[in-house]
Amino acid sequence: MKIRVNVAFSSLKARILGLVAVMGMALAVTGCAGMGAKDVKYFERPVEEIYNTALKELQKGRYFQAAEQFDEVERQHPYSVWARRSMLMAAYSNYQINEYDKAILAAQRFMSLHPGNRDVVYAYYLIAICYYEQISDVGRDQKVTAEALRSLSEVVRRFPTTDYARDARLKIDLTNDHLAGKEMEIGRYYLKQGEYLAAINRFRTVVEYYQTTTHLPEALHRLTESYVALGIIDEAQSAAAVLGYNYPGSDWYQDSYALLTGKHVRPAENKKSWISKAFSGIS
Repeated sequence: MKIRVNVAFSSLKARILGLVAVMGMALAVTGCAGMGAKDVKYFERPVEEIYNTALKELQKGRYFQAAEQFDEVERQHPYSVWARRSMLMAAYSNYQINEYDKAILAAQRFMSLHPGNRDVVYAYYLIAICYYEQISDVGRDQKVTAEALRSLSEVVRRFPTTDYARDARLKIDLTNDHLAGKEMEIGRYYLKQGEYLAAINRFRTVVEYYQTTTHLPEALHRLTESYVALGIIDEAQSAAAVLGYNYPGSDWYQDSYALLTGKHVRPAENKKSWISKAFSGIS
């Protein structure tokens, strides 16, 4: 999954390009375009010259070359003000060419060395976006998804009133939906194998921790199925009752209702059930 259309990142790009414009004007009188990227390995150059070269590459959309030049600013002049700016520029450049690990490392370095800088919010957000864009399908390991959720939540926690936080909240919902989808996939597998307790544990996770996701109706139906298979009818009735209360017109409720009536019982809430407790709105 690769999603790049978001307001907050457009703001980040605008901020970066704004820095490019300002820094470009500030340095225009101090040096010429400079040497090519291959020469960086052999010659020490004035910081202004390297930085100007990096800016020109960035403006041309040559992000790989820009990242190399920004890294060179930090390598040759680590204590200059340009080195601080170059860290974030390098992170952004690497992000543009999907070099996510390099982008994350550069942003993390900026955060650790300049925690009070006003641009630190962009570093936090860029890290979150790098993880978010690597979220894969639910059939694969979800470590990156979990890291995306952690990073997005950090943006919201630290910068709650910013555009970045607003965008992060939207992405948190999508990320939670993805994690819930993984739980459902595993739960369905256990259900097909007849491992009902293991299946219930997965569906329960969705009900307790991912109630705002699109997977909740199915999770409640699968709980009904699993409890019926185990002969725990009162829990099956409670799961179906919660499903019917929240999604009365859904196909999942129709299936649960048919399953229970086939056993000569109907959906009915059990006040002592963990399912009822998880949904206090059920009366």
